[in-house]
Amino acid sequence: MMAKRTQVSVLIVASTWWPLTARLAMSLLAHGCRVSALCPAGHPMRFVEGISSVHMLRAYRPMRTLKRTIEADKPDVILPGDDTVVWLLHQTHALYPELRPLIERSLGNAAFYPEIRGRDALLQVARELGIRTPVNAVVKDVADLDAWLETNPFPAVMKVDGSFSGRGVVVVHSREECVAVLERFQRRSSFTSAGGRWVVNRNPLALWTWRLLKTATVSIQQWIPGTQATAMFAAWEGKVLGGLAVEVLATTEPQGASTVVRPVQDVEMLEAGRRIAERLGISGFFGLDFMLDDATGKPYLLELNPRCTQLGHLRVQGMPDLAGVLAAAIAGGPPPEAGESLPEGPIAFFPQALGGDPKTRELLPVSYLDKPVEQPKLVEALNGKAWPEQQLASRVYLKIRG
Repeated sequence: MMAKRTQVSVLIVASTWWPLTARLAMSLLAHGCRVSALCPAGHPMRFVEGISSVHMLRAYRPMRTLKRTIEADKPDVILPGDDTVVWLLHQTHALYPELRPLIERSLGNAAFYPEIRGRDALLQVARELGIRTPVNAVVKDVADLDAWLETNPFPAVMKVDGSFSGRGVVVVHSREECVAVLERFQRRSSFTSAGGRWVVNRNPLALWTWRLLKTATVSIQQWIPGTQATAMFAAWEGKVLGGLAVEVLATTEPQGASTVVRPVQDVEMLEAGRRIAERLGISGFFGLDFMLDDATGKPYLLELNPRCTQLGHLRVQGMPDLAGVLAAAIAGGPPPEAGESLPEGPIAFFPQALGGDPKTRELLPVSYLDKPVEQPKLVEALNGKAWPEQQLASRVYLKIRG
């Protein structure tokens, strides 16, 4: 166990341009942490004042770049900002034995990394723990689809491992749709697709991920009519330190990222997090996505996000933010005081809630807009287009696409 210290050193690693890591960095800085970042050019974390150092995450040899960043900054813990970075850490753990203690300290028990990576494996674990889940199965070919369809009605949900934030999730209503989606998901691992994500989206881990996930694992899942919900947890060595559950009121797109949420007190959702963290020995942040059944209101666990989500910096319901809770545990000190909570009611995420979705526009006037006004450079950056969208390749692609 690390000796008690006055300042915790945190390295946040991100490959996507999501604002959540910038907000997480702000919260950690407010709790006295030393924060450094490894991220692509133009990333929101580059506009957060107070971060001690920002390193460039490039497409060429990303594991070596991660190793050099760790050696330079000597963090106490690494916090991944997206799923692809989690896989990068898993592979770095396998390749560099000298980094294994730090990565296990940051993510938890390495014996359970396969369950964390696979949707089907995670739901199997959840069912063993008595957590309510939809019926699901892995489908490798049309014969597997037909076997599923013999006993399960439409609609259904098809998913592909290696996707996140609602991408790679499709609701299907017929056998023909199922076959088409299966073929599309199995094609998504092509080099052309990965090259497009690298050139157009500027994702520095696109080609690396393609080499890692050449074979796509596709699953089909029972459709649960209801309302989306999600929860984020801070955990340390398999013990949940705190959790926040919210009902999703609006999203960027169907099955996409949340734009407006409402905090809820749901005992089952929070208990599911406690059981999963304990079974998988999780450290750091993780999120669970649920569907609240229209008929019963009961939550069905859909999947796990093995990293921070948009909820990590929020102080609601008289509780401290999860970033502060985790920082205190790493430092070996008591949990932080709650501080001033956000106003009760819906919370709209900035800048996602300004994107123009009709449901979001309806809710925005009655929601608290979570805008980081104390960081004007960050606000200015988030008000504009994301850095990849400003580049020539993306502009040409969007113009052709119409």
